[in-house]
Amino acid sequence: MKNKENLNRYLSNLAILVTKTHNLHWNVVGARFKAIHEYTESLYDYYFEKFDDVAEIFKMKGEYPLAKVADYLKHATVKELDVKDFTIPEVVASIKEDMELMLADARKIREVANEEDDFLVANMMEDHIEYFVKQLWFIQAMSK
Repeated sequence: MKNKENLNRYLSNLAILVTKTHNLHWNVVGARFKAIHEYTESLYDYYFEKFDDVAEIFKMKGEYPLAKVADYLKHATVKELDVKDFTIPEVVASIKEDMELMLADARKIREVANEEDDFLVANMMEDHIEYFVKQLWFIQAMSK
């Protein structure tokens, strides 16, 4: 499977994002606290669901998904954040940066999947791409 390393990185990034987004969720402060608090909750729920979906793709292909935190940290390109109070602009900037990274990775995985005629992975990435594009539009609107 040509996409194995790409999917391992993507799976690892999703694992890190579940924890990172919880950090933002718990520690956001500011005038729009409730809205951002609820938004980050929807994000970590999404990331966890997709984390499981990607792991299941490995299993359907007769492979083992990464399943150790040490392996996720080794493969992830999403950066963790220290614990502190996060302002609304910091949260939005962090989410935007991570979504841009995930969007680029999803496009790369889809491209390789298309070359391999791997409809299962290509279709999954189409859904992820659609989600990230829409969320980046939301973030752009929030930032104005």
